[in-house]
Amino acid sequence: MLVLTRRVNESIVIGNNIVITILEIQRDAIRIGIKAPHDVEINREEIFQLLADKLKDSAMVIESNQMESETSNLVDEQV
Repeated sequence: MLVLTRRVNESIVIGNNIVITILEIQRDAIRIGIKAPHDVEINREEIFQLLADKLKDSAMVIESNQMESETSNLVDEQV
């Protein structure tokens, strides 16, 4: 992990098209602004994790349904 020190109104550039700017520093919170292309998805980590968990659960349901369908097809073929 890269660790940088920044002050209010100072920025960090990622690649050629993402700029992160420190907007405000309070006691236990830092407000940041992010400039990025519209096709770059930006989420807080906890939201990202929820989305990843939902996708994982959806994939498991789809996989389970596919397995049930294949099993049903095998049974039908044997009968």
